[in-house]
Amino acid sequence: MITLDIKQILERLPHRFPFLLVDRVIEVELGKRIVALKNVTINEPFFPGHFPHHPVMPGVLIVEAMAQAAGILGLVSDDTGSSTPRKTVIYLAGIDEARFKRPVVPGDQLILTATIERTLRGIQKVAAQAHVGGELAAEARMMSAVRPL
Repeated sequence: MITLDIKQILERLPHRFPFLLVDRVIEVELGKRIVALKNVTINEPFFPGHFPHHPVMPGVLIVEAMAQAAGILGLVSDDTGSSTPRKTVIYLAGIDEARFKRPVVPGDQLILTATIERTLRGIQKVAAQAHVGGELAAEARMMSAVRPL
């Protein structure tokens, strides 16, 4: 079983604060599935404006967190070695069937899962979910494209 800490995530994803939305990778089945987490805190830069008296994580950022987890899965599955520099990037190419089931608020821990449904010619299709305390918060199907840097 593969796990990644924040340093290893930063070696793979191009995202940085405030847009890095994955804190840890709990489990990876290469070429198949990932489980990652995002700790949601009141210090997130979007909470003062969304919404000042009732902070809720924007749905689009929940989808982005799921997409980043899926991207890590694709990049880790493509790694030829743990110290190999990033030579590719994964771009989000499509989002289908996005559904939001419950609000995500400060103090929640998002558990992000993504399962590869198929890969063809550098296009990866995944089913992704975000859970809080075992309860489904959001889900979507996504496509991403692997491209050289």
